[in-house]
Amino acid sequence: MFYMFFLCWWMTGVISESVSVMEGDSVVLNTDLTKIREDDDILWKFGVKMSLIAEIRRDAGIFNTSDGPNGRFRDRLKLDNQTGFLTITNILTQHTGDYTLEISGAKRSSKIFNVYVYANLPVPVISSNSITNCSSSSSSSSSSSSSQQNCSLVCSVVNVGHVTLSWYKGNSLLSSISVSDLSISLSLSLEVEYQDKNSYSCVINNPISNQTQRPDISQLCHTCADQGLPILYIVLISAAAATGSLLIVAIVVIFWICKKCTKTDQEVETREEEITYAEPTFYKRKAQKAIVKEEDNVVYSSVVI
Repeated sequence: MFYMFFLCWWMTGVISESVSVMEGDSVVLNTDLTKIREDDDILWKFGVKMSLIAEIRRDAGIFNTSDGPNGRFRDRLKLDNQTGFLTITNILTQHTGDYTLEISGAKRSSKIFNVYVYANLPVPVISSNSITNCSSSSSSSSSSSSSQQNCSLVCSVVNVGHVTLSWYKGNSLLSSISVSDLSISLSLSLEVEYQDKNSYSCVINNPISNQTQRPDISQLCHTCADQGLPILYIVLISAAAATGSLLIVAIVVIFWICKKCTKTDQEVETREEEITYAEPTFYKRKAQKAIVKEEDNVVYSSVVI
């Protein structure tokens, strides 16, 4: 658990103590008492409205804690009945504020704890904007040319407050940006030299914690000679995609033709199955006999012309 204490005296003589703690930790607010006297009353209050969150009244037999405004302290407060110490467990950023201790009895005293809870810091994310400058310069002493290559990096964090974001080269601070608002996004860019591998770092920090991320220059940045590679990759991928598309179309057409032929054959077979062929039967026709009737009393006469 990380926290810092700073003591100061108000003009009224009330002691004020500043406490810084990380979210999720526990913090103990002490009364500076080793033991509560019988006639002492201990009151713990929170915020500007001085909401009562814990109390000890020995003579009345009162010893309890409350959930506070909107139940924000539910199941988080522990009160020591011997010393009056107040412990806040699993503290959150919403518990930031002033905690006032009031002790009354034979001797009256009060104390204010200014508690600030810092959220857990995220690990910075580093991305690249690719190569920003590739220039070659000729040396007067030789005909060879040297290439100076720079790469633009961006370090980003989201949902942070009261932090500073910085770029370092080794132990040297290069640039930084600070913010006091809550839940804000930050980004900080930096141009780095390709040759200086693994010498840069991006750091986010608050008064009691920090997170560091180091970029992999060889992965994020490319040399000038590599600039043509993405274009080549695009061309190859496009050609492969076009070839693949043609192949797919050919396969679909062949499949359709085969399916059509199969369907036609099935229809022909179906029609052949529906046709019924009959066996022809031939019958021999009976011959008719000529019947000649004898003419009765036929008289022939001669004709004179």
